[in-house]
Amino acid sequence: MTAAETRAFRLGEFHSFSARNRRFLYLVPAGAIFELDGAAELLIDRLAQGEASEDQLIADLGAHGFPVADAQELIAELYQTRVIVSGNFAPEPLQEAPADFPLQTLVLNLTNQCNLSCQYCYEFGDDKVATPEGKPKFMDYETAQASVDFLLEQSAGRRTVHITFFGGETLMNFPLLKKVVTYAHDRAAGQGRSIDFSLTTNATLLTPTIIEYLSANEIGVTVSMDGDKASHDKFRVFSNGKGSYDIIEPRVRELIKEHKTRPIVARVTMTSQAMDVLGTYRHLKHDLGFHEIGFAPVTTSPNRLYSIDNRGLDSVLDQFGVLASEYLANALRGEHHGFSNVSDTLAELHQGVNKSHPCGAGLGLVGVGPSGDIAPCHRFVDSDTHTLGHVSTGIDKAKQNDFLSRGHIQVKTDCRTCFARPLCAGGCHHEAYVRYGDTGHPNLHYCDWIRGWTNTCLEIYGAIAAQNPDFLRHFSDRKAAA
Repeated sequence: MTAAETRAFRLGEFHSFSARNRRFLYLVPAGAIFELDGAAELLIDRLAQGEASEDQLIADLGAHGFPVADAQELIAELYQTRVIVSGNFAPEPLQEAPADFPLQTLVLNLTNQCNLSCQYCYEFGDDKVATPEGKPKFMDYETAQASVDFLLEQSAGRRTVHITFFGGETLMNFPLLKKVVTYAHDRAAGQGRSIDFSLTTNATLLTPTIIEYLSANEIGVTVSMDGDKASHDKFRVFSNGKGSYDIIEPRVRELIKEHKTRPIVARVTMTSQAMDVLGTYRHLKHDLGFHEIGFAPVTTSPNRLYSIDNRGLDSVLDQFGVLASEYLANALRGEHHGFSNVSDTLAELHQGVNKSHPCGAGLGLVGVGPSGDIAPCHRFVDSDTHTLGHVSTGIDKAKQNDFLSRGHIQVKTDCRTCFARPLCAGGCHHEAYVRYGDTGHPNLHYCDWIRGWTNTCLEIYGAIAAQNPDFLRHFSDRKAAA
């Protein structure tokens, strides 16, 4: 008798879920999804009762009519994919990012000034990390040119790169934005490469001329908007306390009507006083006409009045579930739905994403402030504590490595048994710093919420795979376009 015949098998690490009367496994170490056939179900259910040798598994499968050869082939396949394991098996650790990982995206903060005074603002609110004192309030053209050059130099091997214009309020420095678009296009074309652009705005400064320019230059637009007038005006106010909804509503309608070259999307910040996800979605999607709407809880320390507590998060998850069900119904008909929280997660599931870090911050993406200082992302711009370098001198590799090492999933011991870690990787660096004072700390206050949402999206993915698999090609195309 060989060692292979006597070794004991046990279940590997996976999350089991069902959709449309079919059983699936989300294989955590690989970030992969498997649909189980009848034989695999039997084997999984057998090992759920305890370890078993190959001979025992073959005998159990044989009792249900499966030939020995088929049973052996199935065991080998499940072992190879690590659905079942044996001995002292330990999954291979995720690879470290290469030291010369090329940039993909530059978030260019054209200004750190804003014409609104949103109480929850991460840049100027109660939990700000920025230290802008003594620094330029508006980026100048020379710094912008150096930033574009830095992006192109640090993105070797990429045919297409991306610039996101940001603020403060981005459009307060619109003249510079136009100059950057022209300069960046010319520099990229000279290298046989391309560059695309997007921006985030509060929409207060949109004009027909600006909208025409954005459309003509195919610049993607994300509008920060928190719902109808009652919800939006709770926090998104001017310095005199007056709400901004009445100012932006006609401008948003004009933007959506006239900007025809890129979909217009909305980004909603949820607070304890504005958690009507369903009403907000319906207003932004059906009343105003946004192509997609994404929601995110406010980033804040837990003692703020607008912080969302666990009961509030449960309410948000329930409402997300309603929109997710609508998304599924549309997908099964082959129709678009505008809830981007679902589509973003499905895209990652379809692409088999298995993150070493929560996002591309400090890796494929960096933020640049008006002074030219480089930060891990736009949320750390103008923070002396988190500066990684300057566009004129490049990234300080020691600082970058320290940031990435602390944020790697392998060092987050709280995450090691969580099935959602391939997608979450511990959560936002900035959120972690605000909550725990450490960019590498896992966001433990969101764990149950993230697991619940991941399971919902897995069930949606399984249902689409079972009943309209062609719809999933959209996510393959999305990756190719990126």
